[in-house]
Amino acid sequence: MSEESNAVEKQFSIQKIYAKDMSFETPNSPKVFIEKWEPSVEFNLGTNVQPLENAMYEITLMVTITVKNGNTTAYLAEVNQAGIFLLEGFSDAEMGPMIGSFCPNILFPYAREAISDLVIKGGFPQMLLAPVNFDALYAQHLQQAQQAPGTDTIN
Repeated sequence: MSEESNAVEKQFSIQKIYAKDMSFETPNSPKVFIEKWEPSVEFNLGTNVQPLENAMYEITLMVTITVKNGNTTAYLAEVNQAGIFLLEGFSDAEMGPMIGSFCPNILFPYAREAISDLVIKGGFPQMLLAPVNFDALYAQHLQQAQQAPGTDTIN
């Protein structure tokens, strides 16, 4: 019997995709609606990984958008988009990119849509988030981790 026949076959599947948490705040309404609209946008992105049983992982993509009009906060939108993924038979070297790039890339369109919906329902112009290169972010995270050992979150 060869060594290959003893190896576990690689399996990837999406078990569930769901909104874990959402919030939308307009701390300066209605004043913000009557001022000249010249927004500036701050975009923050992060992930969280929770191992579950039977080779399943909950991966949460956290997206926060803060929009200011001048020095005044117009709105703050936060979406934690989560998924449960089956990741079986992958080596340690393969698991990092799967968890840090591949799965967040699957979750991002859902988070982008949720942010857009929240912003529109809040009475503001549509917020269309640009695509994110999760491969590049993961590579940057690895480079930073090598320079500063002890960091294990992807931001």
